[in-house]
Amino acid sequence: MKKLILACLAIVFAAGSLTVAAFADNKSNNGKAKGKDKPFQLGVEVLLDEQKDLIEEKRVGLITNPTGVDKELNSIVDRLHNDPDVNLTSLYGPEHGVRGNAQAGDYIEYYIDETTGLPVYSLYGQTRKPTPEMLEDVDVLLFDIQDVGTRFYTYIYTMAYAMEAAQENDIEFMVLDRPNPLSGTKVEGPVLDPDYASFVGNYPIPLRHGMTVGELAELFNKEFDIGADLTVVEMDGWKRNMYYDDTPLEFVLPSPNMPTFDTAMVYPGAALIEGTNLSEGRGTTKPFELIGAPYVNSTEFAAELNDLHLPGVSFRAASFTPSFSKHSGTLSNGVQIHIDHKQSFHPVETGLHIVKTLHDMYPEDFAFRAENSEGVSFFDNLIGNGWIREAIENGESVESIKAKWESELEEFKDVRENYLVY
Repeated sequence: MKKLILACLAIVFAAGSLTVAAFADNKSNNGKAKGKDKPFQLGVEVLLDEQKDLIEEKRVGLITNPTGVDKELNSIVDRLHNDPDVNLTSLYGPEHGVRGNAQAGDYIEYYIDETTGLPVYSLYGQTRKPTPEMLEDVDVLLFDIQDVGTRFYTYIYTMAYAMEAAQENDIEFMVLDRPNPLSGTKVEGPVLDPDYASFVGNYPIPLRHGMTVGELAELFNKEFDIGADLTVVEMDGWKRNMYYDDTPLEFVLPSPNMPTFDTAMVYPGAALIEGTNLSEGRGTTKPFELIGAPYVNSTEFAAELNDLHLPGVSFRAASFTPSFSKHSGTLSNGVQIHIDHKQSFHPVETGLHIVKTLHDMYPEDFAFRAENSEGVSFFDNLIGNGWIREAIENGESVESIKAKWESELEEFKDVRENYLVY
């Protein structure tokens, strides 16, 4: 009998040890549960529901746009403004503005927000970096904007410039994290050559970086010596393999020509068309999914692309008439990109195949955007170097081009690992 009791006690203690070990293994940074079974929460919801003390008794500035909403689509501007424990003092808008009412390239001047009566400062155009005067009434600067996971989407550089300004003016900087719509596992494309840095690519990261804005902020801050007093309010319940449509979130347009999740999926490659004389579908209801020009034969072009048997994607012959931007008011012929399997789809590789196929099919009509005085085409700014344009013009295969960027991509992946928090 004594032996039986001792055996039972041993089993109980062993089970208890396993429970403690399992609990310990299910903890992440800052002692938070990994989120495997926790409800999905955005950074803004974690801040206001669990960590509001981070901003209480501080003057708060907010960088946001229409994507700054919680799961119930309540605006973060309204939530902060109406919270008696929060002192929201000013708003800052990236490209397209706080309310998202400006087209690409339009400059939004200083104004007073009608709903809150707060001053709104533009961080696009003449002033991409907040000035000391803009930050006079701010102790902590929040950033809450949905990114689309692509290097040449400008919001991440608005964030970086604001981090620099926060550091220079002894202001805290806080990123309220949001998902990478393209998942956090896939990394694609060439790493930007610093000689080709611009507002559509300011740091040496690949076209598809596979990071959240919070993770990028940590990387920018440390790898590129910004040195801001940075806090990232992490999400709960987001896992790296989740695409945007795997989350409970509605897709809110991050910019006027990014209307759907499918747009974001094709964007890392299809947006390379912006560096050519073809329409990338601006001025249609399917920007970046529709690609064409008056000189293209839709049927032949679609057949050439489908014959490549690219993974996860197919092409439909299509014609369209853009209402603005390139070929406005003119019938353009080309293709619509259809994603068949998002996990196997490689947008950067697909985009390069599209550009190369057009170059090879229409050598007399196809053209890259003109070079500037320094010999740089807008295509070079988008792809992040000058050699890929030359390789396409010299007839090199996409496979050969990809092989040349792999070593730098692997180096980036090693650095990236240090900043992944999910």
